[in-house]
Amino acid sequence: MSGTTTAAARCRRETGAGANRWVVLFVLCVSLLLVALDATVLHVAVPAVTEDLKPGAIELLWIVDVYPLVCASLLILFGTLGDRIGRRRVLLLGYALFGVASGIAAFSGNAQLLIGARALLGIGGAMIMPATLSILREVFPDRRERALAIGIWSAVAAVGAAVGPLLGGFLLEHFWWGSVFLVNIPLMIVSLPVGRLLLPESHGDRDGPWDVVGALMAAAGLFGVVLGVKRLGGGEAPFGPLTLGSLLVGAVLMAAFVRRQRRRAHPLVDLRMFARPAFSTSVGCIVLAMLALVGLELIAAQYLQLVLGLSPLQTGLRLLPLTIAAMAAGLAGAKLLRRFGPRAMVSFGFCLTAAAVVTLIAMGGNDNAGLLLFGFVLLGFGLETTLFGAYESMLSEAPQAQSGGAAAIGETSYQLGAGIGIALLGSVMNAAYAPGLSSVPGVPDADAKAAGHSLGEAYQVADRLGGVSGRALRHAARDSFVHGLHVTLLVSAGLLLLGAVMALRLPRVMDCGTAEAGTTGTPAQAANAAPVPAPAGVRTHGGATGAIPAPGAVPLSAAPDPAGIPAPRDVPGTAETRVSA
Repeated sequence: MSGTTTAAARCRRETGAGANRWVVLFVLCVSLLLVALDATVLHVAVPAVTEDLKPGAIELLWIVDVYPLVCASLLILFGTLGDRIGRRRVLLLGYALFGVASGIAAFSGNAQLLIGARALLGIGGAMIMPATLSILREVFPDRRERALAIGIWSAVAAVGAAVGPLLGGFLLEHFWWGSVFLVNIPLMIVSLPVGRLLLPESHGDRDGPWDVVGALMAAAGLFGVVLGVKRLGGGEAPFGPLTLGSLLVGAVLMAAFVRRQRRRAHPLVDLRMFARPAFSTSVGCIVLAMLALVGLELIAAQYLQLVLGLSPLQTGLRLLPLTIAAMAAGLAGAKLLRRFGPRAMVSFGFCLTAAAVVTLIAMGGNDNAGLLLFGFVLLGFGLETTLFGAYESMLSEAPQAQSGGAAAIGETSYQLGAGIGIALLGSVMNAAYAPGLSSVPGVPDADAKAAGHSLGEAYQVADRLGGVSGRALRHAARDSFVHGLHVTLLVSAGLLLLGAVMALRLPRVMDCGTAEAGTTGTPAQAANAAPVPAPAGVRTHGGATGAIPAPGAVPLSAAPDPAGIPAPRDVPGTAETRVSA
């Protein structure tokens, strides 16, 4: 037994010294693929889950939302815990929990058990994501080489986001809905022993006690904020007791967390990072990019299915070029960043994405496959370019000892931006959509009000009415939805251009001066952290460097699961997203 342990330790020591670090990257990419698949694969299974388990409307919302809600809430807790007790240890525990939770979810016999299993999956995801990013940073101390690894990482994220719905659709055609969770188990069976054998252990700053109270405050505060944002995105009244209460409690706890961290000699998260323009600006760019686009993509999925009449599989195939373009941008990201620098790269990405959004305004009630292809390719490439540059620039400013906490901040920004985007753009969409149904000839006021909740509900009301009034309501609803989509696109374009201006505060050049001294971990890793000569004309300042979370995981379902998905009552094989405020 001791010989096996010694061999494994020796293998891990050698991992960071040469080509084996690319094997580590492969293992970490499998981890990312696992989390990305689980974030998207359930969406197409919601109708089957509803038919089998008969959940209530609130239970269905929790089945969909509890995974991203729990995951986003615990990122800071587990990111900083990994800095303290060992990132590899937290990662392997996350693997094990993810596998067990997947088995429970697959064979859940009621909605309550499935909600609990999805919550466990969220805990596992929160353990996996920051740890993988911190380990990636450890084994790639050279920023230029790490940028290439980040590009591969991003491409894998895009693949996972795209493959999730397609894989889920395939499994549902041949098996029961629980099979969408069972796909995680083979990945876990491979990842656990391979990760234990190959991944190096690393720690951050272990001076002073770990702030348990602060970690719990951050978790509870983020839970409240994310829950409130998701309820807004689901069409709940902004001043409802649960929505407003969640936001207020979450905001108070987060303010108390910030105050506590500033007073502690050994904080969980070094908030002085936000005083660095590159760090704070990059966080703002991440939030703004996700805010502008995630809700838009959910609305676009409704457009493809409810307006153009495409099936879920056809919808996934139409959005596939967006994913392929994001993969291409991820693979080209390292070269673009070295050539143009963070400022130009992020600003260009925002502008290109805004151009794609404006192009898509030409979408109407009839299918235009060429326009959609062109717009989605620009959208995918521009979005990935923006997020790649912003994440890399943000985490290059993070101290090595805080890499787990910095990774958690990046992921939390991504999740919050996506949630706020769903709420904001859903409200914009509803404000532009609902008035068009207020005076349809022959439609009673009560029916018109119900139809104003969503396009899918309008189709239901139209089918019930039938005759001339039903046809008139269906036609008016389609036209109003297209009008609302155009307004939402314009708002998104404005937010993206604001992001392009914000990105002008980023550094002009990519600093490849040195890998930070004092890299923790194995001797081989320390040897790998030798100074790297800076290119001519590049100013160095000894900034720390880091890895990014999965910016490619955006198409169709975006990073978090879409908030506010009621019972699937509109399109066979898919779920409706409410756009009512």
